Amino acid sequence: MSNARDVISVTILTKNSEKYLEDVLNSLRNFKEVVIYDTGSTDSTLDIAKKYSNVKIFKDNFIGFGPTHNKASKAASNDWILSIDSDEVVTPLMEKQIGQLALDQHVVYSFPRDNYFNRKWIKWCGWYPDRQFRLYHRKFTHFSDAQVHEAIIIKDMKHIPLKGSITHYSYDTISDFLIKMQSYSDLFARQNVGKKASSPFKAITHGFFAFFKSYILKSGFLGGYEGFVISAYNGHTAFYKYLKLYEANQKLTKGNKLIAKKKF
Repeated sequence: MSNARDVISVTILTKNSEKYLEDVLNSLRNFKEVVIYDTGSTDSTLDIAKKYSNVKIFKDNFIGFGPTHNKASKAASNDWILSIDSDEVVTPLMEKQIGQLALDQHVVYSFPRDNYFNRKWIKWCGWYPDRQFRLYHRKFTHFSDAQVHEAIIIKDMKHIPLKGSITHYSYDTISDFLIKMQSYSDLFARQNVGKKASSPFKAITHGFFAFFKSYILKSGFLGGYEGFVISAYNGHTAFYKYLKLYEANQKLTKGNKLIAKKKF
C-alpha cells in the first residue's frame, strides 16, 4: 500500500530556529524529504538540520513570508508540499492521517493548531482551534505574496479538514512577544506603505479594539495571566503596526514632494 508521505516534501523556513528544530525534525522522520530554507541563521540551526538524512538545506535571503514560502516550495523535489513552521511539531495522529490520504490535486488540506504560551495550551484569544491550510499541490495553488500573515490561496480549491493537529510552541517568554511584534509591525508597514492610510488616532483605535476583541469577545479573560498577556500583545502589535505605517507614509509623502520640487 502506497503512503502519501512518500510524495510530499515538507518545507520549513528557518532563521536562528535551534530552540525547537530537533523536536520538529524528529516528528518528520517518516517523510522522505524535508526542505530547510534558511534565511541567515547564526546559531546551531543548520548543524541540527545536517544530522537528519531526509533533510535538504537551501540558503537565501528573506523577502517576506509569502514570497519566501513560495521559493522554498520551488526548491522541493515533489509537487505536494506540507508547510511547517520551525516551532511546529507534527503530532502522530496528523502524520498518520496524511499517510492515509488519497491525495487530490484540487484539494487543500487543513489541520487544527494547538498553540502554546508559557508551556500552556491556549484555548482563548482566538488561538483555538486556529485551523491552518498547509498541505497543497504547488502546480494548482501557492502562498500569497503578503509580507506577513501569508496564507495559501484557497480560492477555487476544494478544502478537506483533517483532525490531526499541529503543536505550536509560539511563545515562551515576554521577549518572544516583543521580537515578533517588532518583526510583524515592520513587515506590515512595508507591505502597506502608500497603499493604506494611517494616523496616530487610527493606531490607538486599532490597538484598543484588538485588545478588546481578544480579551472580551474571544474570552481572553478566562485564560488568566496568559490570556491577559496575549490580549495586551495583540493590542500593542496593532497599535505599532499602524503607527509605523503612518511614519512610513509620512516619509513617502515627503520624498515624493522633494522629487516633485527637483523636477521644477
